[in-house]
Amino acid sequence: MSSDASTLPVGDGLLGGGDSRRWRLRRGRGAVARAGIEARVAALALLFVVAGSLLLVVVAANRPSLLSPTTHANFFPHWMAGPLGGLWPGLTANGTSLRWLFTGAILAMYLAYVLALRYSGRLQARWVIAAILAVHAIFLLAPPLALTDVFNYINYGRMEIVHHLNPYTTIPISEPHSDPSFALSNWHELLSPYGPLFTLLTFAVVPLGVAGSFWALKSILALASLGTIYLVWKCARLLGRDPVAAIVLVGLNPIVLVWGLGGDHNDFLTMLLIVFAFYLLLRARGARPAAEGSRQPKPAGQAVSPLTRVRGLLLPLSPAEIVAGAAFATAAATKASAGILMPVVLAGLLRAPRRLTQVVIGMAAAGVVIALVSLIAFGLHIPDLNTQSRLVTNESVPNLIGLMIGAGGENESVRVVISAVLGASVLFCCAMAWRRRDSLGASGWASVALLVTLSWVLPWYVLWVLPLAALAGSRRLRNVALVLGVYLIVAWAPASTLVWNAIGFHPEKTPLGRLHQRYVKELLH
Repeated sequence: MSSDASTLPVGDGLLGGGDSRRWRLRRGRGAVARAGIEARVAALALLFVVAGSLLLVVVAANRPSLLSPTTHANFFPHWMAGPLGGLWPGLTANGTSLRWLFTGAILAMYLAYVLALRYSGRLQARWVIAAILAVHAIFLLAPPLALTDVFNYINYGRMEIVHHLNPYTTIPISEPHSDPSFALSNWHELLSPYGPLFTLLTFAVVPLGVAGSFWALKSILALASLGTIYLVWKCARLLGRDPVAAIVLVGLNPIVLVWGLGGDHNDFLTMLLIVFAFYLLLRARGARPAAEGSRQPKPAGQAVSPLTRVRGLLLPLSPAEIVAGAAFATAAATKASAGILMPVVLAGLLRAPRRLTQVVIGMAAAGVVIALVSLIAFGLHIPDLNTQSRLVTNESVPNLIGLMIGAGGENESVRVVISAVLGASVLFCCAMAWRRRDSLGASGWASVALLVTLSWVLPWYVLWVLPLAALAGSRRLRNVALVLGVYLIVAWAPASTLVWNAIGFHPEKTPLGRLHQRYVKELLH
Protein backbone atom coordinates (compact mmCIF):
# COMPACT_ATOMS: atom_id res chain seq x y z
CA MET A 1 0.00 0.00 0.00
CA SER A 2 2.78 2.41 0.84
CA SER A 3 4.39 1.87 -2.53
CA ASP A 4 1.07 2.55 -4.29
CA ALA A 5 0.53 5.74 -2.34
CA SER A 6 4.00 7.01 -3.19
CA THR A 7 3.16 7.09 -6.90
CA LEU A 8 0.57 9.85 -6.44
CA PRO A 9 1.59 13.50 -6.80
CA VAL A 10 2.08 15.30 -3.52
CA GLY A 11 -0.54 17.85 -4.47
CA ASP A 12 -3.22 15.17 -4.67
CA GLY A 13 -2.72 14.35 -1.03
CA LEU A 14 -2.99 17.98 -0.02
CA LEU A 15 -6.12 18.63 -2.09
CA GLY A 16 -7.82 15.35 -1.43
CA GLY A 17 -6.97 12.67 -3.97
CA GLY A 18 -10.53 11.58 -4.79
CA ASP A 19 -11.89 15.09 -5.26
CA SER A 20 -8.93 16.15 -7.42
CA ARG A 21 -9.23 13.15 -9.68
CA ARG A 22 -12.98 13.65 -10.06
CA TRP A 23 -12.43 17.34 -10.85
CA ARG A 24 -9.89 16.46 -13.54
CA LEU A 25 -12.19 13.83 -15.02
CA ARG A 26 -15.11 16.27 -15.11
CA ARG A 27 -12.89 18.90 -16.70
CA GLY A 28 -11.64 16.41 -19.29
CA ARG A 29 -15.17 15.27 -20.10
CA GLY A 30 -16.25 18.91 -20.41
CA ALA A 31 -13.42 19.66 -22.83
CA VAL A 32 -14.30 16.61 -24.93
CA ALA A 33 -17.99 17.59 -24.98
CA ARG A 34 -17.10 21.17 -25.91
CA ALA A 35 -14.83 19.95 -28.71
CA GLY A 36 -17.64 17.76 -30.02
CA ILE A 37 -20.08 20.67 -30.01
CA GLU A 38 -17.58 22.89 -31.82
CA ALA A 39 -16.96 20.19 -34.43
CA ARG A 40 -20.70 19.86 -35.06
CA VAL A 41 -21.13 23.64 -35.30
CA ALA A 42 -18.26 23.85 -37.78
CA ALA A 43 -19.62 20.97 -39.87
CA LEU A 44 -23.10 22.51 -39.91
CA ALA A 45 -21.55 25.82 -40.94
CA LEU A 46 -19.92 24.13 -43.94
CA LEU A 47 -23.22 22.52 -44.84
CA PHE A 48 -25.00 25.86 -44.54
CA VAL A 49 -22.58 27.59 -46.92
CA VAL A 50 -23.13 24.81 -49.48
CA ALA A 51 -26.92 24.84 -49.02
CA GLY A 52 -27.06 28.65 -49.21
CA SER A 53 -25.04 28.59 -52.42
CA LEU A 54 -27.41 26.06 -53.95
CA LEU A 55 -30.44 28.09 -52.87
CA LEU A 56 -29.19 31.31 -54.46
CA VAL A 57 -28.21 29.62 -57.71
CA VAL A 58 -31.53 27.78 -58.01
CA VAL A 59 -33.41 31.02 -57.33
CA ALA A 60 -31.36 32.95 -59.90
CA ALA A 61 -31.67 30.18 -62.50
CA ASN A 62 -35.41 29.83 -62.00
CA ARG A 63 -36.61 32.77 -64.09
CA PRO A 64 -35.53 36.23 -65.27
CA SER A 65 -34.94 38.50 -62.28
CA LEU A 66 -32.69 41.15 -60.78
CA LEU A 67 -30.47 38.33 -59.48
CA SER A 68 -29.31 37.69 -63.03
CA PRO A 69 -29.29 41.12 -64.70
CA THR A 70 -28.46 39.86 -68.19
CA THR A 71 -31.87 38.17 -68.28
CA HIS A 72 -35.16 39.90 -68.98
CA ALA A 73 -38.78 38.98 -69.57
CA ASN A 74 -38.29 37.75 -73.12
CA PHE A 75 -34.72 36.46 -72.89
CA PHE A 76 -33.44 33.73 -70.63
CA PRO A 77 -32.24 30.92 -72.92
CA HIS A 78 -31.59 27.48 -71.53
CA TRP A 79 -27.88 27.76 -72.28
CA MET A 80 -27.69 30.73 -69.92
CA ALA A 81 -29.97 29.37 -67.20
CA GLY A 82 -27.95 26.18 -67.01
CA PRO A 83 -29.04 22.75 -65.79
CA LEU A 84 -30.52 24.19 -62.57
CA GLY A 85 -32.96 26.45 -64.39
CA GLY A 86 -36.69 26.12 -63.71
CA LEU A 87 -36.39 23.87 -60.65
CA TRP A 88 -38.59 26.11 -58.47
CA PRO A 89 -41.50 27.26 -60.66
CA GLY A 90 -43.63 28.44 -57.73
CA LEU A 91 -41.00 30.87 -56.40
CA THR A 92 -42.08 34.49 -56.11
CA ALA A 93 -41.15 36.89 -58.88
CA ASN A 94 -41.59 39.91 -56.59
CA GLY A 95 -38.45 42.04 -56.77
CA THR A 96 -38.58 43.18 -53.15
CA SER A 97 -38.98 39.63 -51.86
CA LEU A 98 -36.05 38.49 -53.97
CA ARG A 99 -33.89 41.32 -52.64
CA TRP A 100 -34.57 40.30 -49.04
CA LEU A 101 -34.15 36.61 -49.84
CA PHE A 102 -30.75 37.20 -51.43
CA THR A 103 -29.63 39.55 -48.66
CA GLY A 104 -30.76 37.26 -45.86
CA ALA A 105 -29.08 34.29 -47.50
CA ILE A 106 -25.74 36.05 -48.02
CA LEU A 107 -25.74 37.35 -44.42
CA ALA A 108 -26.53 33.89 -43.02
CA MET A 109 -23.87 32.31 -45.23
CA TYR A 110 -21.32 34.86 -44.05
CA LEU A 111 -22.11 34.10 -40.41
CA ALA A 112 -21.72 30.38 -41.15
CA TYR A 113 -18.43 31.12 -42.89
CA VAL A 114 -17.11 32.99 -39.83
CA LEU A 115 -18.17 30.10 -37.59
CA ALA A 116 -16.44 27.58 -39.86
CA LEU A 117 -13.32 29.71 -39.71
CA ARG A 118 -13.57 30.11 -35.92
CA TYR A 119 -13.76 26.35 -35.39
CA SER A 120 -11.66 25.29 -38.36
CA GLY A 121 -9.37 23.40 -35.99
CA ARG A 122 -12.26 20.99 -35.38
CA LEU A 123 -12.84 20.34 -39.07
CA GLN A 124 -11.45 17.39 -40.96
CA ALA A 125 -9.65 18.35 -44.15
CA ARG A 126 -11.82 16.10 -46.30
CA TRP A 127 -14.98 17.88 -45.10
CA VAL A 128 -13.59 21.27 -46.07
CA ILE A 129 -12.30 20.04 -49.43
CA ALA A 130 -15.68 18.45 -50.19
CA ALA A 131 -17.49 21.69 -49.32
CA ILE A 132 -15.14 23.75 -51.52
CA LEU A 133 -15.59 21.39 -54.45
CA ALA A 134 -19.36 21.42 -53.93
CA VAL A 135 -19.72 25.21 -53.98
CA HIS A 136 -17.46 25.48 -57.01
CA ALA A 137 -19.60 22.93 -58.84
CA ILE A 138 -22.76 24.83 -57.86
CA PHE A 139 -21.49 28.19 -59.12
CA LEU A 140 -20.05 26.59 -62.23
CA LEU A 141 -23.63 25.58 -63.11
CA ALA A 142 -25.05 29.01 -62.23
CA PRO A 143 -26.38 31.58 -64.67
CA PRO A 144 -24.51 34.90 -64.70
CA LEU A 145 -25.32 36.50 -61.34
CA ALA A 146 -25.40 40.17 -60.38
CA LEU A 147 -22.48 42.46 -61.28
CA THR A 148 -21.24 40.14 -64.00
CA ASP A 149 -18.63 41.21 -66.54
CA VAL A 150 -18.40 37.97 -68.48
CA PHE A 151 -20.34 39.23 -71.50
CA ASN A 152 -18.15 42.33 -71.64
CA TYR A 153 -15.16 39.99 -71.82
CA ILE A 154 -16.83 38.05 -74.63
CA ASN A 155 -17.89 41.18 -76.50
CA TYR A 156 -14.42 42.75 -76.45
CA GLY A 157 -13.00 39.50 -77.78
CA ARG A 158 -15.57 39.31 -80.59
CA MET A 159 -14.91 42.94 -81.53
CA GLU A 160 -11.39 42.01 -82.60
CA ILE A 161 -11.86 38.51 -83.98
CA VAL A 162 -15.27 38.88 -85.66
CA HIS A 163 -15.38 42.60 -86.54
CA HIS A 164 -11.65 43.46 -86.65
CA LEU A 165 -12.05 46.33 -84.20
CA ASN A 166 -9.28 46.91 -81.65
CA PRO A 167 -11.00 46.97 -78.22
CA TYR A 168 -8.31 49.38 -76.95
CA THR A 169 -9.14 51.97 -79.63
CA THR A 170 -12.81 51.34 -80.44
CA ILE A 171 -15.75 51.51 -78.05
CA PRO A 172 -18.34 48.71 -78.32
CA ILE A 173 -21.10 51.08 -79.45
CA SER A 174 -19.23 51.27 -82.77
CA GLU A 175 -19.50 47.54 -83.48
CA PRO A 176 -22.50 46.05 -85.31
CA HIS A 177 -25.36 45.98 -82.82
CA SER A 178 -26.56 42.74 -84.35
CA ASP A 179 -23.70 40.85 -82.75
CA PRO A 180 -25.26 38.44 -80.22
CA SER A 181 -22.87 39.56 -77.47
CA PHE A 182 -23.65 43.27 -77.84
CA ALA A 183 -27.08 43.12 -76.19
CA LEU A 184 -25.70 41.02 -73.33
CA SER A 185 -22.79 43.37 -72.56
CA ASN A 186 -23.22 46.74 -70.89
CA TRP A 187 -20.08 48.93 -71.00
CA HIS A 188 -20.81 50.14 -74.54
CA GLU A 189 -18.99 53.50 -74.26
CA LEU A 190 -15.90 52.15 -72.49
CA LEU A 191 -12.67 51.12 -74.17
CA SER A 192 -11.49 47.79 -72.79
CA PRO A 193 -9.89 48.19 -69.34
CA TYR A 194 -8.74 44.56 -69.26
CA GLY A 195 -5.11 43.51 -69.43
CA PRO A 196 -3.65 42.38 -72.77
CA LEU A 197 -3.08 38.77 -71.72
CA PHE A 198 -6.63 38.34 -70.50
CA THR A 199 -7.95 40.03 -73.63
CA LEU A 200 -6.00 37.53 -75.74
CA LEU A 201 -7.69 34.75 -73.76
CA THR A 202 -11.07 36.19 -74.72
CA PHE A 203 -9.92 36.10 -78.35
CA ALA A 204 -9.19 32.38 -78.00
CA VAL A 205 -12.75 31.46 -76.97
CA VAL A 206 -14.51 33.42 -79.72
CA PRO A 207 -14.76 30.42 -82.10
CA LEU A 208 -16.96 28.70 -79.49
CA GLY A 209 -19.73 31.25 -80.01
CA VAL A 210 -21.32 33.37 -77.29
CA ALA A 211 -22.79 30.45 -75.35
CA GLY A 212 -19.64 28.37 -75.67
CA SER A 213 -17.46 31.31 -74.68
CA PHE A 214 -19.62 31.89 -71.61
CA TRP A 215 -19.25 28.32 -70.36
CA ALA A 216 -15.59 28.12 -71.33
CA LEU A 217 -14.74 31.25 -69.33
CA LYS A 218 -16.82 30.03 -66.38
CA SER A 219 -14.87 26.76 -66.39
CA ILE A 220 -11.50 28.49 -66.67
CA LEU A 221 -12.29 30.84 -63.78
CA ALA A 222 -13.60 28.02 -61.57
CA LEU A 223 -10.44 26.01 -62.23
CA ALA A 224 -8.33 29.10 -61.48
CA SER A 225 -10.12 29.49 -58.15
CA LEU A 226 -9.52 25.85 -57.24
CA GLY A 227 -5.89 26.19 -58.31
CA THR A 228 -5.47 29.19 -56.03
CA ILE A 229 -6.97 27.30 -53.10
CA TYR A 230 -4.68 24.32 -53.75
CA LEU A 231 -1.63 26.62 -53.79
CA VAL A 232 -2.81 28.28 -50.57
CA TRP A 233 -2.87 24.82 -48.98
CA LYS A 234 0.67 24.11 -50.24
CA CYS A 235 1.98 27.49 -49.08
CA ALA A 236 0.40 27.08 -45.64
CA ARG A 237 2.18 23.75 -45.19
CA LEU A 238 5.50 25.27 -46.26
CA LEU A 239 4.99 28.04 -43.69
CA GLY A 240 3.94 25.65 -40.92
CA ARG A 241 0.44 27.12 -40.73
CA ASP A 242 -2.87 25.28 -40.51
CA PRO A 243 -3.80 24.54 -44.17
CA VAL A 244 -7.43 23.77 -43.30
CA ALA A 245 -7.99 27.21 -41.77
CA ALA A 246 -6.22 28.79 -44.74
CA ILE A 247 -8.44 27.19 -47.37
CA VAL A 248 -11.60 27.88 -45.35
CA LEU A 249 -10.72 31.57 -45.34
CA VAL A 250 -10.05 31.65 -49.07
CA GLY A 251 -12.33 29.00 -50.54
CA LEU A 252 -15.62 29.43 -48.68
CA ASN A 253 -16.06 33.20 -48.49
CA PRO A 254 -19.68 33.78 -49.66
CA ILE A 255 -18.85 37.19 -51.13
CA VAL A 256 -16.22 35.68 -53.41
CA LEU A 257 -18.47 32.75 -54.26
CA VAL A 258 -21.64 34.69 -55.05
CA TRP A 259 -20.30 37.89 -56.59
CA GLY A 260 -16.97 36.49 -57.77
CA LEU A 261 -17.60 32.99 -59.12
CA GLY A 262 -21.27 33.76 -59.71
CA GLY A 263 -20.33 36.93 -61.56
CA ASP A 264 -17.50 35.23 -63.51
CA HIS A 265 -14.70 37.72 -62.92
CA ASN A 266 -11.10 37.56 -64.11
CA ASP A 267 -9.69 38.30 -60.63
CA PHE A 268 -9.41 34.54 -60.09
CA LEU A 269 -6.78 34.26 -62.83
CA THR A 270 -4.86 37.18 -61.35
CA MET A 271 -4.85 35.70 -57.86
CA LEU A 272 -3.81 32.29 -59.20
CA LEU A 273 -0.70 33.90 -60.68
CA ILE A 274 0.05 35.89 -57.51
CA VAL A 275 -0.28 32.92 -55.16
CA PHE A 276 1.73 30.77 -57.59
CA ALA A 277 4.51 33.38 -57.46
CA PHE A 278 4.55 33.39 -53.65
CA TYR A 279 4.55 29.58 -53.64
CA LEU A 280 7.66 29.54 -55.84
CA LEU A 281 9.38 32.12 -53.61
CA LEU A 282 8.62 30.02 -50.53
CA ARG A 283 9.94 26.88 -52.22
CA ALA A 284 13.10 28.68 -53.32
CA ARG A 285 13.64 30.14 -49.84
CA GLY A 286 13.42 26.69 -48.30
CA ALA A 287 15.90 25.22 -50.79
CA ARG A 288 18.43 28.07 -50.80
CA PRO A 289 20.33 27.44 -47.53
CA ALA A 290 21.36 23.96 -48.65
CA ALA A 291 22.42 25.24 -52.06
CA GLU A 292 24.37 28.14 -50.62
CA GLY A 293 25.97 25.96 -47.99
CA SER A 294 27.62 23.87 -50.69
CA ARG A 295 29.61 26.82 -52.07
CA GLN A 296 33.29 27.14 -51.37
CA PRO A 297 34.04 29.95 -48.86
CA LYS A 298 36.32 32.65 -50.18
CA PRO A 299 39.70 33.09 -48.43
CA ALA A 300 39.76 35.75 -45.72
CA GLY A 301 40.96 39.14 -46.90
CA GLN A 302 40.63 38.29 -50.58
CA ALA A 303 39.07 41.10 -52.61
CA VAL A 304 36.07 40.27 -54.75
CA SER A 305 35.96 41.90 -58.18
CA PRO A 306 32.78 43.60 -59.40
CA LEU A 307 32.52 41.04 -62.19
CA THR A 308 32.62 38.22 -59.66
CA ARG A 309 29.94 39.90 -57.62
CA VAL A 310 27.71 40.33 -60.65
CA ARG A 311 28.31 36.71 -61.63
CA GLY A 312 27.40 35.64 -58.11
CA LEU A 313 24.10 37.50 -58.35
CA LEU A 314 23.26 36.08 -61.75
CA LEU A 315 24.65 32.55 -61.77
CA PRO A 316 23.58 29.92 -61.31
CA LEU A 317 20.12 31.00 -62.36
CA SER A 318 17.26 30.15 -60.00
CA PRO A 319 14.34 28.93 -62.16
CA ALA A 320 11.83 29.12 -59.30
CA GLU A 321 12.59 32.75 -58.48
CA ILE A 322 12.75 33.77 -62.13
CA VAL A 323 9.37 32.18 -62.83
CA ALA A 324 8.00 33.82 -59.67
CA GLY A 325 9.04 37.21 -61.01
CA ALA A 326 7.49 36.38 -64.36
CA ALA A 327 4.25 35.34 -62.62
CA PHE A 328 3.99 38.69 -60.84
CA ALA A 329 4.46 40.54 -64.14
CA THR A 330 1.93 38.28 -65.87
CA ALA A 331 -0.59 38.94 -63.10
CA ALA A 332 -0.22 42.68 -63.65
CA ALA A 333 -0.70 42.15 -67.41
CA THR A 334 -3.91 40.28 -66.62
CA LYS A 335 -5.30 42.85 -64.17
CA ALA A 336 -3.41 46.08 -63.55
CA SER A 337 -4.24 46.22 -59.84
CA ALA A 338 -1.80 43.34 -59.26
CA GLY A 339 1.03 45.72 -60.10
CA ILE A 340 0.75 47.32 -56.66
CA LEU A 341 2.32 44.20 -55.12
CA MET A 342 5.47 44.27 -57.22
CA PRO A 343 7.33 47.01 -55.29
CA VAL A 344 6.33 45.38 -51.99
CA VAL A 345 7.69 42.01 -53.11
CA LEU A 346 10.94 43.58 -54.30
CA ALA A 347 11.32 45.52 -51.05
CA GLY A 348 11.01 42.27 -49.11
CA LEU A 349 13.97 40.88 -51.06
CA LEU A 350 16.30 43.88 -50.69
CA ARG A 351 18.34 42.14 -47.99
CA ALA A 352 18.76 39.08 -50.21
CA PRO A 353 20.44 40.62 -53.30
CA ARG A 354 20.78 37.35 -55.20
CA ARG A 355 17.10 36.47 -54.76
CA LEU A 356 16.13 40.03 -55.67
CA THR A 357 18.19 39.82 -58.85
CA GLN A 358 16.60 36.55 -59.92
CA VAL A 359 13.07 37.87 -59.37
CA VAL A 360 13.86 41.08 -61.27
CA ILE A 361 15.20 39.00 -64.16
CA GLY A 362 11.90 37.15 -64.28
CA MET A 363 9.85 40.34 -64.11
CA ALA A 364 11.93 42.03 -66.81
CA ALA A 365 11.92 39.03 -69.15
CA ALA A 366 8.17 38.56 -68.81
CA GLY A 367 7.65 42.30 -69.24
CA VAL A 368 9.56 42.31 -72.53
CA VAL A 369 7.62 39.30 -73.85
CA ILE A 370 4.27 40.75 -72.76
CA ALA A 371 5.10 44.11 -74.34
CA LEU A 372 6.02 42.46 -77.65
CA VAL A 373 2.89 40.32 -77.66
CA SER A 374 0.74 43.34 -76.82
CA LEU A 375 2.44 45.40 -79.52
CA ILE A 376 1.73 42.73 -82.13
CA ALA A 377 -1.87 42.26 -81.04
CA PHE A 378 -2.93 45.82 -80.18
CA GLY A 379 -0.24 48.18 -81.44
CA LEU A 380 0.87 51.03 -79.19
CA HIS A 381 -2.33 50.94 -77.19
CA ILE A 382 -3.01 49.95 -73.60
CA PRO A 383 -6.11 49.25 -71.48
CA ASP A 384 -8.27 52.26 -70.69
CA LEU A 385 -7.64 52.47 -66.95
CA ASN A 386 -8.02 56.24 -66.85
CA THR A 387 -11.73 56.24 -67.68
CA GLN A 388 -12.48 53.44 -65.23
CA SER A 389 -10.58 55.24 -62.46
CA ARG A 390 -13.03 58.14 -62.71
CA LEU A 391 -16.01 55.92 -61.82
CA VAL A 392 -17.41 56.22 -58.30
CA THR A 393 -19.65 53.86 -56.35
CA ASN A 394 -21.96 55.44 -53.80
CA GLU A 395 -20.66 53.49 -50.80
CA SER A 396 -16.94 53.50 -51.63
CA VAL A 397 -14.77 54.82 -48.81
CA PRO A 398 -13.59 57.92 -50.76
CA ASN A 399 -17.19 58.83 -51.60
CA LEU A 400 -18.30 58.34 -47.99
CA ILE A 401 -15.43 60.58 -46.85
CA GLY A 402 -16.57 63.21 -49.33
CA LEU A 403 -20.08 63.00 -47.90
CA MET A 404 -18.85 63.26 -44.30
CA ILE A 405 -16.83 66.40 -44.97
CA GLY A 406 -19.75 68.06 -46.74
CA ALA A 407 -18.38 67.85 -50.28
CA GLY A 408 -21.36 65.80 -51.49
CA GLY A 409 -19.16 62.84 -52.40
CA GLU A 410 -15.73 62.25 -53.87
CA ASN A 411 -14.53 65.38 -55.60
CA GLU A 412 -11.15 66.04 -57.17
CA SER A 413 -9.59 67.22 -53.90
CA VAL A 414 -10.70 64.08 -52.07
CA ARG A 415 -9.35 61.98 -54.93
CA VAL A 416 -5.94 63.64 -54.73
CA VAL A 417 -5.73 63.12 -50.96
CA ILE A 418 -6.87 59.50 -51.23
CA SER A 419 -4.29 58.84 -53.96
CA ALA A 420 -1.60 60.29 -51.70
CA VAL A 421 -2.80 58.04 -48.86
CA LEU A 422 -2.55 55.02 -51.13
CA GLY A 423 0.96 55.98 -52.19
CA ALA A 424 2.05 56.48 -48.58
CA SER A 425 0.46 53.16 -47.61
CA VAL A 426 2.36 51.30 -50.32
CA LEU A 427 5.62 52.90 -49.17
CA PHE A 428 4.84 51.87 -45.61
CA CYS A 429 4.16 48.32 -46.78
CA CYS A 430 7.46 48.33 -48.66
CA ALA A 431 9.24 49.38 -45.46
CA MET A 432 7.39 46.66 -43.55
CA ALA A 433 8.43 44.04 -46.10
CA TRP A 434 12.06 45.23 -45.98
CA ARG A 435 12.18 45.25 -42.19
CA ARG A 436 10.63 41.82 -41.80
CA ARG A 437 12.23 40.31 -44.92
CA ASP A 438 8.81 38.95 -45.76
CA SER A 439 6.40 40.24 -48.38
CA LEU A 440 3.30 38.19 -47.62
CA GLY A 441 1.84 40.23 -44.78
CA ALA A 442 2.96 43.53 -46.29
CA SER A 443 1.36 42.57 -49.63
CA GLY A 444 -1.87 41.79 -47.78
CA TRP A 445 -1.90 45.23 -46.18
CA ALA A 446 -1.10 46.85 -49.53
CA SER A 447 -4.13 45.08 -51.00
CA VAL A 448 -6.27 46.36 -48.12
CA ALA A 449 -5.04 49.89 -48.79
CA LEU A 450 -5.89 49.56 -52.47
CA LEU A 451 -9.36 48.22 -51.76
CA VAL A 452 -10.36 50.93 -49.28
CA THR A 453 -9.01 53.77 -51.44
CA LEU A 454 -10.72 52.69 -54.66
CA SER A 455 -13.49 54.95 -55.89
CA TRP A 456 -15.06 52.10 -57.85
CA VAL A 457 -15.04 49.26 -55.30
CA LEU A 458 -16.83 45.98 -55.99
CA PRO A 459 -17.59 43.15 -53.56
CA TRP A 460 -15.42 40.37 -54.98
CA TYR A 461 -12.33 42.60 -54.64
CA VAL A 462 -11.96 41.14 -51.14
CA LEU A 463 -10.40 38.20 -52.98
CA TRP A 464 -7.28 40.35 -53.38
CA VAL A 465 -6.74 40.20 -49.62
CA LEU A 466 -7.90 36.71 -48.61
CA PRO A 467 -5.04 34.45 -49.83
CA LEU A 468 -2.42 36.80 -48.41
CA ALA A 469 -4.29 37.07 -45.10
CA ALA A 470 -4.54 33.27 -44.96
CA LEU A 471 -0.77 32.87 -45.31
CA ALA A 472 0.65 35.90 -43.53
CA GLY A 473 0.11 34.63 -39.99
CA SER A 474 -1.37 37.96 -38.93
CA ARG A 475 -4.61 37.68 -36.97
CA ARG A 476 -5.13 41.41 -37.40
CA LEU A 477 -4.96 41.11 -41.19
CA ARG A 478 -7.43 38.20 -41.17
CA ASN A 479 -9.83 40.18 -38.96
CA VAL A 480 -9.57 43.20 -41.25
CA ALA A 481 -10.37 40.96 -44.22
CA LEU A 482 -13.48 39.71 -42.41
CA VAL A 483 -14.57 43.26 -41.51
CA LEU A 484 -14.07 44.32 -45.13
CA GLY A 485 -16.41 41.50 -46.07
CA VAL A 486 -19.13 42.87 -43.81
CA TYR A 487 -18.65 46.33 -45.30
CA LEU A 488 -18.93 44.99 -48.86
CA ILE A 489 -22.10 43.04 -48.04
CA VAL A 490 -23.68 46.13 -46.49
CA ALA A 491 -22.68 48.19 -49.53
CA TRP A 492 -23.77 45.75 -52.21
CA ALA A 493 -26.54 43.49 -50.86
CA PRO A 494 -29.71 43.99 -52.96
CA ALA A 495 -31.77 44.98 -49.92
CA SER A 496 -29.31 47.72 -48.97
CA THR A 497 -30.99 50.19 -51.29
CA LEU A 498 -34.27 49.55 -49.49
CA VAL A 499 -32.56 50.26 -46.17
CA TRP A 500 -30.94 53.44 -47.52
CA ASN A 501 -34.35 54.66 -48.71
CA ALA A 502 -35.90 53.89 -45.32
CA ILE A 503 -33.30 55.91 -43.41
CA GLY A 504 -33.06 58.70 -45.98
CA PHE A 505 -29.50 58.00 -47.10
CA HIS A 506 -29.25 59.13 -50.73
CA PRO A 507 -25.63 59.78 -51.77
CA GLU A 508 -26.67 59.59 -55.42
CA LYS A 509 -28.94 62.63 -55.04
CA THR A 510 -26.29 65.20 -54.16
CA PRO A 511 -25.12 67.33 -57.12
CA LEU A 512 -21.84 65.41 -57.19
CA GLY A 513 -23.67 62.11 -56.80
CA ARG A 514 -25.86 62.92 -59.81
CA LEU A 515 -22.74 63.74 -61.78
CA HIS A 516 -21.20 60.38 -60.85
CA GLN A 517 -24.40 58.53 -61.79
CA ARG A 518 -24.68 60.35 -65.11
CA TYR A 519 -21.09 59.48 -66.00
CA VAL A 520 -21.72 55.78 -65.33
CA LYS A 521 -24.93 55.84 -67.38
CA GLU A 522 -23.09 57.43 -70.30
CA LEU A 523 -20.57 54.60 -70.32
CA LEU A 524 -23.39 52.05 -70.05
CA HIS A 525 -25.19 53.53 -73.09
